[in-house]
Amino acid sequence: MADKGISVIIPAYNEQERLPGTLQKIHDYFRDTPEGFEILVVDDGSTDSTASEVLRMASEIPGIRLLTNDKNMGKGFSVRRGILDSRGTVILISDADLSTPVEDTKKLLPFLRGDYEIAIGSRGMAESDLAIRQLWYREGMGKMFNLLVRLLVIRGIKDTQCGFKLFKGEAARKVFEKCRINGFGFDVEALFIAKGMGLRIKEVPIRWLNSPASKVSIPGDPLKMFSDLFRIRAYKVLGYYG
Repeated sequence: MADKGISVIIPAYNEQERLPGTLQKIHDYFRDTPEGFEILVVDDGSTDSTASEVLRMASEIPGIRLLTNDKNMGKGFSVRRGILDSRGTVILISDADLSTPVEDTKKLLPFLRGDYEIAIGSRGMAESDLAIRQLWYREGMGKMFNLLVRLLVIRGIKDTQCGFKLFKGEAARKVFEKCRINGFGFDVEALFIAKGMGLRIKEVPIRWLNSPASKVSIPGDPLKMFSDLFRIRAYKVLGYYG
């Protein structure tokens, strides 16, 4: 596929168990897309059989590509690498566990056909369907983080961290070539850069089925994400975002 269709970016770390089913579901959903599609799995230095499972699936399902980090670099790095290597006119970022079903793409896509360059899934809206919720302390920390995001970095977005986001392809590549954060705070950075570029962002309620096998380690990762908010402000002052 060259400069057409949809690219699905999946960052993956030790996902040998969940990825085969996820790749099959994504393929089944997009296989009749007239413009074509590709699925880019970015293996973030996994220590299990993630890479070999992806290659096995790629031999059976057309459109799957594997990118492999030499070592664990972080979710932000992996998403950025996938986006900059993508070819689609539309780019979907999805978690390997499909906590938001791939079918919810249809909720986001109409906004990209309208006035928006970016449509993001949100768990923070009244219409959001949290069918399986996070543990209370994880949900509480998420709400606190999003409050800090609104106070310190981006106003007007209720949930920056849902791992289900849809971009126009060129907009995504322009945003992510400026990104610098490698960890879980990358979502905030990307949306902050997008707003600074004047790109239009639509927050859309989605269905959420939380997976208990979260890769966010408590308390280490939340503390890093909190520090990322100050890094974003510092990078802006230093002119790193242009």
